[in-house]
Order: sequence, then structure tokens, then C-alpha cells
Amino acid sequence: MALRSTSVRLVEPSGSPTAGGSGRRRVVRSDRLRLGADDRVRADAEAPRSACVQRVAAGRGAILARLEISATDYHTAGEPFRIVADGLPDIPGETVRARREHARSSEDVDRMRRLLCHEPRGHADMYGGFLVPPDDDGADLGVLFWHKDGYSTACGHGTIALGAWAVESGRVAAPADGDVDVTIDVPSGRVVARVRCCGRAVEGVAFRNVPAFVIARGVEAGGVEADVAYGGAIYAFVPAERFGLRLVPEDLPELIAAGLAVKRALEGSEVVRHPHDHRLSGIYGTVLFEELGPLHRRSVAIFADGEVDRSPTGSATSAVTALLHDDGALRDGHAWRNDSIIGTTFTARAVGRAPDGLLTEVEGNAFRTGEHRFVLDPRDPLGTGFVLR
Repeated sequence: MALRSTSVRLVEPSGSPTAGGSGRRRVVRSDRLRLGADDRVRADAEAPRSACVQRVAAGRGAILARLEISATDYHTAGEPFRIVADGLPDIPGETVRARREHARSSEDVDRMRRLLCHEPRGHADMYGGFLVPPDDDGADLGVLFWHKDGYSTACGHGTIALGAWAVESGRVAAPADGDVDVTIDVPSGRVVARVRCCGRAVEGVAFRNVPAFVIARGVEAGGVEADVAYGGAIYAFVPAERFGLRLVPEDLPELIAAGLAVKRALEGSEVVRHPHDHRLSGIYGTVLFEELGPLHRRSVAIFADGEVDRSPTGSATSAVTALLHDDGALRDGHAWRNDSIIGTTFTARAVGRAPDGLLTEVEGNAFRTGEHRFVLDPRDPLGTGFVLR
């Protein structure tokens, strides 16, 4: 079944001059979102026709339009991913990586991120992506990943969700039974989501990541030692027991504090520099983990400014695969299991080598949770929202 395309709509009130005074609402599609600094668009005071609107006009100026954005939501192993497929402001750039840099500096683009991510339409741990053109014809789509605090370089759970969405929406044709590859350009490079179908339903998605590699071992990080590795983003890895913590929801506040302390201790150091592209530098998150058995871990990623990944974190799982392979604990083609703090699971394996790292594959599944139409009423004093935590 094809899903609705995502759109931005500016809806003109009935009785306004542009609506022709017919009393019916006219929908105007907009390629660019142009709202003021306080997320309001105002018209001439003579535009309102009703007594009620005239009173609003006298106080604040007449309201010309409101904003509506449609999105499709998925979760991958419990972690949300909100997909915005079209109707976006222009995001120029020769590559997806360059488009990310533009998005980070564009108020038009960032307003949409805030609207979809912040409360009351989202929450402090919300995640999503804007679909953009790929770098070239070799990929099916490009994506800019976003969260509460900005735009990430990689997102494994989002890649899995996009693979499922591309097949279920009809964006990429798939067999009723069998596999199909969905090739996606992300800021860290080109990744491939192999979608497995059975009876026209998505049964699983395994994504082949950009090369992963170990950056440093046993780095001092605020009183504990951390390993640092790259899997599309740079992560620090520390056993939770070094903080006297368990990987359980009851310890989550302390886990967040520990993860942020490690990140702060490593920020600005040499180990957080990407060896080839400064745009990929910086500790994205801290992964706290515990060993459950041979090639079996439970972990939680504390990323950005204290966000918590409900999934085992795809890009971090890729980075751990490089660490395990470097240790000799994981052989080529063999799988290991990574559980999340809520008990969901990814499996991963080393599948080959590249000049700049280890090729890894991380497998999980994603499920559609809803299709939404979010509205920004220009009278709303909260505008694009707020973040309580």
C-alpha cells in the first residue's frame, strides 16, 4: 500500500481576499516555508471579515495562514523515526553531507526540525529525517537525520526504518518474496538497506554501513577508561559497571549523567577527530554496556545532549563490531547480538574489509506506527514548541 507523500500546506482562512470571499478554505502548497521569527504570518488589518477576527487584527494583526506538515512515523527496535518525504524548504548542496551543513545554518529548515521534534508534537528523545536528493543516480534517496539538538552524521535505526518505508510506500519496487536493496546516501556516506520480504510483508532489514574502525583504546575520560570507535559517527564505549550502574531503566538518570560526563571529558581531544573529514568529527554519543555472554551485550547510547536511544543503536553497533573484530573475538561472517535497555535486539557481523575500515552489517526491523498531520496555529504562543528536558 502506498503511503501519502509528505507535504507542507499553508491554509488560508475563509473570507480572506486570497480565498475570494467564497467562505470556503483554499489550500496553497508551498515549496518554501517562510514564517516570521515568532512563527506567525500576518496580513493587513483590513483583511479579516468577521467581528472575532477583527478583534484579533486590532491587537496583533490578522492571521493569514497556518502551517501543516504530514509525516510518517516508524519505530526500529523501539526507537522512533519520523519521515518527512517532501514539501521541504530548499536544502542546496552537491552532496548529502553538504546539505547537512546547509540545514544546520538554515532557519527555514531548522524551524521544521524544531516543530516536528520538540514538544508538544515530539519529545526530548525524538528522532527523524528529511528526505533529500541522493548524491547521484547510484542511490535511491538521500536523508538528513535530525534529533532534538541538531543533525547527526549517521543513524542505523533510521536507515532500517527508511528501508522498510521505501518498500512499503512503493518508493522502491520489491518482490513479494525475497530481498531488495535500498541504497541511501547519508552524511557519513552511502549505505545499503537490504529488505527481506515474505508474502509482501517486510520481515527484516539488514543495512551495510560505511566502513567502521577503531580510533583509540583505553582513553582517560573523566576518571574512567573508554574505547573510541567510528561507525558512521564517533562513539565512546565504557562498561556500565565502572560507574556502579546496571543497564536497567531504573538506573537511566544516572546512566544519562555518566554518558554526558564521558562525552564532556573527550570533547576537543584528538580522539574525536575524524581522520579524513572534519565534518564527521566529534563524540556523538557514549555507549554504556554490560556483557551478557560470549558475543552478547546489552547497551544504551546516550547521545547529543542527553538523549537516550531505545534501540541498540545501529551505527554504534557497527562501531562495536569493529572493536570486537579488532580484539579477535569476532571472526569474519560470524554474528553477535546487541540488546537495548528495553530488551530489543540487533544482530551484526563483519562482512569484509575496505581500505579505510571494516565492512559491517546490522540487522533489525522497523514498523510503521502512524501517519500524522502536524499543525502550527499562528496564534499559538509556543510556536514551534519547547524542550522541557
